[in-house]
Amino acid sequence: MKAFNIFISTLIFFISSLANANEKIKFSLDWKFEGPSAIFLTSKERGYYKSSGLDVTIDSGKGSRDAIPKVASGTYPLGFADINSVIKFLDQNPKAKVKAIMMVYDRPPFAIIGRKSLGVVKPKDLEGKILGAPAPDGAYAQWKSFVKANNINASKVKIENVGFPVREPMLASGKVQAITGFSFSSYINLASKGVSEDDISLMLMADYGLKLYGNAVIVNTDFAKAKPNIVKTFLSTTIKGMKEMIADPASTIPYVLKYNKIAKAKTETTRLKMAIRDNIVTDAVKANGIGSVDMNRLNESIKQLSETYSFKTKMDGSKVFDDSYLPDSFKRKL
Repeated sequence: MKAFNIFISTLIFFISSLANANEKIKFSLDWKFEGPSAIFLTSKERGYYKSSGLDVTIDSGKGSRDAIPKVASGTYPLGFADINSVIKFLDQNPKAKVKAIMMVYDRPPFAIIGRKSLGVVKPKDLEGKILGAPAPDGAYAQWKSFVKANNINASKVKIENVGFPVREPMLASGKVQAITGFSFSSYINLASKGVSEDDISLMLMADYGLKLYGNAVIVNTDFAKAKPNIVKTFLSTTIKGMKEMIADPASTIPYVLKYNKIAKAKTETTRLKMAIRDNIVTDAVKANGIGSVDMNRLNESIKQLSETYSFKTKMDGSKVFDDSYLPDSFKRKL
């Protein structure tokens, strides 16, 4: 009997240990560690993931088109990517195991960045100018929609395919008069090249007719189905850190510098504050909380995407976004 009791006690301890063991999760960012990475690093570095039973590893990425296949294949159960790229990926791969589950950039950072001294202040000013645009750039992918929304004569705009590394230097030197890019990256890169901030004209596409959403947390749907509570815990814990990041951005920048040894605190603080102001904390987020989407707007954005992309399948928001893993709205309120 004594041996049996010892066996039962040992079994109970073993089962309890398994229940309390941290769930290992690999999370893929869309890009390298910069200011906005604090969205996720805050919960990691302040121990919120760990105290919630999650052992989260956060890895840098090489763009949304790199992060999405990682999650779809299950190599990473969770990641961060542009929802417009997710929409196109699912159209091309209808059976792919990936879905967006929490909106982070309620407004995308897609932008046209020009220089006032080179005659670019508003969209119509692009006529007669050279626009530097890397072919795979997420912002350039929206060019035709931007043209239509702002009545630009595209035949009068010369598009020059430039590499990502030389995009801002070419604008700084005046070889092009405007570029496409992410607002909080291109703006800061230009300033670092000696261009006066007063000379930079920043045209967020969301301010000029585009209804698109931006980056979202994405999940492997098989993983979500097998471990829904883990996914829910990840989102609720991420939101906890995000709220603190929004309240005090500067306090979260040391976490970014820990993972990016060449980053500068001032630069990344500015980058993060721009992302919070222009992309994360919008009127819709203030009203409805972090993470959700307006399904009508999402469907309108898919329709707008069809102006620049030919869909192979009938796509709607329900195939792309699932809000069932989000915490209650009052927990998501700022």
